[in-house]
Amino acid sequence: MAGIDNATAIGGKPVAELTVRGVLLGGVITLFFTAANVYLGLKVGLTFATSIPAAVISMAILRALGNSTILENNIVQTVASAAGTLAAIIFVLPGLVMIGWWQGFPYWTTAAITGTGGILGVLFSVPLRRALVVDTPLPYPEGHAAAEVLRVGFASDQGAEESSKGLSVLLWNAIASAGFAILTQTRLMVAEASVWFRAGSGATGISGGLSFALLGVGHLVGLSVGLAMFLGLIIGWWVLLPMLTAQNPMPAGTVETWATSVFSADVRFFGAGVIAVAAIWTLLRIAGPVLGGIRSALAASRARQAGKVLELEEQDLPIGIVLIGTLAMLVPIGILLSSVLSGGALAGSQMLLVTGALLFVLVMGLLIAAVCGYMAGLIGASNSPVSGIGILSVVAASVLLAGLFGREQTADTTAALVAYALIVTGVVFGVATISNDNLQDLKTGQLVGATPWKQQVALVIGVIFGSLVIPPVLDLLNTAFGFAGAPGAGPEALPAPQAALISALAKGVLGGDLNWAMIGWGAVAGVVFVVLDEVLGLMGRLRLPPLAVGIGIYLPMSVILPTVTGAVIGWFYDRWADRQSDGEFAKRMGVLTATGLIVGESLWGVGFAGIVAASGSDSPLALVGDLGQLPLVLGTAVFVILIAVLYRRTCQLAAKP
Repeated sequence: MAGIDNATAIGGKPVAELTVRGVLLGGVITLFFTAANVYLGLKVGLTFATSIPAAVISMAILRALGNSTILENNIVQTVASAAGTLAAIIFVLPGLVMIGWWQGFPYWTTAAITGTGGILGVLFSVPLRRALVVDTPLPYPEGHAAAEVLRVGFASDQGAEESSKGLSVLLWNAIASAGFAILTQTRLMVAEASVWFRAGSGATGISGGLSFALLGVGHLVGLSVGLAMFLGLIIGWWVLLPMLTAQNPMPAGTVETWATSVFSADVRFFGAGVIAVAAIWTLLRIAGPVLGGIRSALAASRARQAGKVLELEEQDLPIGIVLIGTLAMLVPIGILLSSVLSGGALAGSQMLLVTGALLFVLVMGLLIAAVCGYMAGLIGASNSPVSGIGILSVVAASVLLAGLFGREQTADTTAALVAYALIVTGVVFGVATISNDNLQDLKTGQLVGATPWKQQVALVIGVIFGSLVIPPVLDLLNTAFGFAGAPGAGPEALPAPQAALISALAKGVLGGDLNWAMIGWGAVAGVVFVVLDEVLGLMGRLRLPPLAVGIGIYLPMSVILPTVTGAVIGWFYDRWADRQSDGEFAKRMGVLTATGLIVGESLWGVGFAGIVAASGSDSPLALVGDLGQLPLVLGTAVFVILIAVLYRRTCQLAAKP
């Protein structure tokens, strides 16, 4: 394999692809998008795909530098999107702080957990590319969209104009989003409003956030996922919660405390059961194509050894290198796990635990890589609920540990087992997040004529960049805000909903007090939702993905309502775009509009964390005290006006004469 400055031959002429400047630019973009995704994931439990905005930024910058190619820009978006997606590791690792095992995020340990799992995710997905990218009818919505952005950007001078418009939309929307978030920190406007009330003998409420980021997420996930999440919200908050609160009479405190405590203790575990069944159903559906992809990869390896020249789209990393790389990655993982166990309550079982964990990572990692790759191809990386995979992983790891050690252990041993289950799950989750993203990137590469092995190398580089950026961002946010449920957490603590749920599952399985009843009922409901989705598909109607229904049940209403609103706005925008002379360009501008809304608020969140950490105050920008209902009225009015102005501006730029 040649050095990093490689060229691909197209039409007999070399075309720059894997270049030093492309990799470095991808690394710089990584800093911003990874930080934004870390904050967004901890705040609302969702992350966004970074391929399209990375491609737009890359084209604008490399065009100015000169001599850029479509394949070089594809490498930039590959590096940036891999690192940005790896930020989803925050769905697991904050759990170690929440249970009190970590006080902060040790840099090299956090980077090792993130990086080793991510690199394994790249390697595991090499044989999956043939089954899930090449020989498949899967739509890969974001992969196709990113490829279209690259194609148009390099097609003509018109492409340069479109890139300029796209960058303008991205930047101005990010500025508006960050500006509104700053105003909410001054207390002149509110960021969230809720009302709680009795419903018969039970209780429930209505809660919504004025969040540009959530609105943007809703636009990206689309109407199908948005309505499925709304169905989950209805079931969780307006059906289950009133019933369960009625069965658990109000303790001392407010209606809000009553409702939210029952939601956390019961309703969210019902949602976890739905997500688990939906994830297992996905695995069963793709078992055949995955096995076919592995056979195809082995056949390509035999052809290469026989001296046959493979077509460009067949040039993956050789399967031998994949196998050697996989075995090699087990060494640092083993060292990492040994260091975690050394000198602790589990030191006497170190060999057994490390060996078992390595086998678990291999087997579970392969299965999860297949599931996540399929989900990304079906509904896009932004829509794929990899947190559901994390739930399955931590339950499986905890059940195995409980089988080995039993549940009658000392508090120290139980705490060590919970922490070990979370760390092993963290490695497996790294596999999940990267598999969820990189097949989308490889689809983009296939559509623009990229060399698969060069993209796979770029994906590894992106993982390394991301694993180096994530630990300090996590540490900063923990220092500034903390995490809800962690020892000493304050009122401004970040919810980190998936990490809270995953750590609670580990403690429940190993401590013997898991809410199996609600998980079981959720699993039954999950079967119903799977059947409903399949029937809707056969009827040609709008589908309701069961994974999205599960997410709608177990995430807070303040997250779901603005996301659903964004999905509806995005649907109306796309209908408008379809009536334009270049509907695809108009839709891409909509994607960039939503991405700008997400990036601006999220980057400000990271910046605000730095201000909080430096000042030592939870509200360093507060200008006023309690103003009654004025901040709600003012905030709602400004929010609605800004959204209308930003979307109108996008429509004006997207409407070609």
